Amino acid sequence: MTEKIKLVSVVGPTASGKTGLSVELAKRFDGEVVSADSMQIYKGMRIATAKPTMEERQGIPHHLMGFLPPDESYSVARFVEDAGNAVADIASRGKLPFLVGGTGLYVDSLLNNVVFSDEKRDEALSEALWEKYRAEGIGSLLDELRTTDSVTFEKLKTERNPKRIIRAVEYYRTSGHPISEQVAASRLTESPYQAVKLGLNFRDRAKLYERINRRVDLMLEEGLLEEAKEVLSSALSFTSVKAIGYKELIPYFENEATLEACIEKLKQETRRYAKRQITWFKRDKDIHWFYLDEEPDFDTLLEKTVQMIKGSLYG
Repeated sequence: MTEKIKLVSVVGPTASGKTGLSVELAKRFDGEVVSADSMQIYKGMRIATAKPTMEERQGIPHHLMGFLPPDESYSVARFVEDAGNAVADIASRGKLPFLVGGTGLYVDSLLNNVVFSDEKRDEALSEALWEKYRAEGIGSLLDELRTTDSVTFEKLKTERNPKRIIRAVEYYRTSGHPISEQVAASRLTESPYQAVKLGLNFRDRAKLYERINRRVDLMLEEGLLEEAKEVLSSALSFTSVKAIGYKELIPYFENEATLEACIEKLKQETRRYAKRQITWFKRDKDIHWFYLDEEPDFDTLLEKTVQMIKGSLYG
């Protein structure tokens, strides 16, 4: 039997401190980071996506960051292939891979061998479904899913994640089969990874939201408006156009709303995104959660996670 690749996954909502912790852990374990963020893959989208600076990376190599032009679409299937290759390369050099990011579908698909087929992807249909969602809300899409894919409906009816619901409806319309069947089939191959999963969060949700609000303010100081103008004036793909941090500013650029109103909208959308991330990751009972508002300091958190990795991968 082929020996499984040791891997550390660091997940959690946006602004929870994943970058800072993963860099320190990578320094301790001679590791390299593979990003699991669906928007940090794009060039020119640094500030809004909170892509770590070279200073923040502290010399630790980061893979799958800023390598794709924003007019090119990306998929879960492509991520699994690209991330799998990066992880294998890191491990082949005797280093420890760290899978770090908040895009739960990317993380789960890689670690669990869940690959969503892109053969029947219909971007025009997907955009039409997004328009339907914006005009009518999520209810009618959930009703359609209830009749076409009851398994997926039961999983998503409470979470109400529009991206996942729209993808499931699109998949059925284009293939004639429930996406739950494809997911079940894709899980038949055993995972090649021996992974320890670390999660960062706050017990007090208000403290996380305070960090999100401060991060948005800092983004403005760093030049978010200038970056947004440049990004919005360029050709964007089906996936990159959904990045939080740009579309929320369009009313300001078109003199339809004040900057203050648009910034508040941006903060609100980011908080909602964080809530969806938490809901997603909480489903995974294998994640070891660490609550930053319960830790006395960062060094204590670091030592706890170091011991968790040692015990799980090298014990």
